[in-house]
Parts: sequence; structure tokens; C-alpha cells
Amino acid sequence: MSLYLTALLAIMRRESLRFLQQRSRFLAALVRPLIWLVVFAAGFRAALGLSIIPPYETYITYEVYILPGLCGMIQLFNGMQSSLSLVYDQEMGSMRLLLTAPLPRWWLLLSKLLAGVAVSILQCYTFLALAALFGITLPPLGYLFVLPALLISGLMLGALGLLISSTIRQLENFAGVMNFVIFPMFFLSSALYPLWKMAESSDWLRDICAVNPFTHAVELIRFALYQQFNGMALLWVGLSFAVFFGLALLGYDPAHGMTRRRRG
Repeated sequence: MSLYLTALLAIMRRESLRFLQQRSRFLAALVRPLIWLVVFAAGFRAALGLSIIPPYETYITYEVYILPGLCGMIQLFNGMQSSLSLVYDQEMGSMRLLLTAPLPRWWLLLSKLLAGVAVSILQCYTFLALAALFGITLPPLGYLFVLPALLISGLMLGALGLLISSTIRQLENFAGVMNFVIFPMFFLSSALYPLWKMAESSDWLRDICAVNPFTHAVELIRFALYQQFNGMALLWVGLSFAVFFGLALLGYDPAHGMTRRRRG
């Protein structure tokens, strides 16, 4: 167990140092949701009426509604950013060196995931603190209850990024693939508008949003912020993580992903 823990701490230390050296990454992760919160929410507030829906017990402003979705946005972009670093590590050869360590491959990749999730959780809490400065406050215990939700949703989105990185051979191909994943997942979810609002436009579009794993990650965060448990969201996010991580392990298997890249 000491060897496993040493590997985990070493990988987390490496990712932390990389994060500290890339301060622009931290600022970019905050500027993006703040623009949505301050600029877009002000314009959408009058256009989108919101009814009383769980977990809210009264009418809320649009800024309050999109806050969990913006936390999910931070984790989504961070998961993709972490996968970008994996593609870079593959090109430089350090990823192959890591995977030759005398430890199970699943533990090494899980350690990479946990390191990335730790960074995204720090970004989310910083964003929630900034949102409080703009007058968007939450129940005090909600800041504590949301931690497990951020951990689980971050693992799921990080596993998705890990899966994507296992399919990309060159760094320059990553941007197009990332945008192809990020924007459909974000806009076809409950991050910006509730599903009943989507159903007013199209039932099939609402159904797409309902099966989107990012929707359930957002709802898991939303309910946790108000000290409530959403079992269906947790189940969906957990299953999505298992599928994404399992496929990523297959992609990084020497008989499949890594060997294929060397020959390519």
C-alpha cells in the first residue's frame, strides 16, 4: 500500500506543480463561468422564467439556477484540459514512462484522474467564493455537502477526457475533438435551462438532454448545494464513470492504444 500511496502522491505533486506554473489556466477557468454569470445571466434573466422546481423551494433568479451548471462547466473544461496534458505527455514520451511503473495500469490512470479532480475542485470553490461576492449565496452547509458531488462528477468528466486522450495520436488534432465534445455536452444539458423548458421546444431534444451524463453531473451538484441527495443522478454519473474509465483503460492497453500509436 505504501508503494500505491507514494505513486499517488508523486503524480498529484507533479500535477500540482504543473498547475502552479500555468496560472493563466487557473484564471481562464474562472473568467469563463464569471462571464456567463455576470453578463449572459443578466440578459437571460428577463427572457427565461423559472418555476419552482426541486431542490429549490421558492422562485429563484436565473443566476442562482445556472450556478451549479457553471461549476460543471469548470469541471468539464478542466477534464478536457487534463486530457490535453495527457496527449502532450504521450508525444513527449513521459506517459509511456509512467505506464511502465511496477503498478497496475488502472491505479496509475486513476491517480492522474484524482490529481486533475483535485485541481477542478479548487477551481470550483474559488468560483463559488467569487459568486458570493456578487451576492449569490448558498446554504452554509451546502459548501460542505457539495464536495462529494464535485469529486464524483469530476471523476466522471475526467474519465471522459482520459478516454478522448487515448484515441488521439497528435496534439494538433485535440482542439477539434475537444470542441466536438464540450459544446454539445454543455448546451444539451440542464446547465443553462431546466429540462421542462427544453421540452416546450422539442420533446426529442429534451430526451437527448435527459440521457446526457453532464446533465446528471450538474443535477448532482445542484441538489448537493442545497443539502439534498439525488440518487438517480448519482447512479447515472457513477455508471458513466465506470464506462468511460473502462474504455480508457482499454485504450491505454499496450495491445491496443499505445502500441497502435507507436506503429502510426
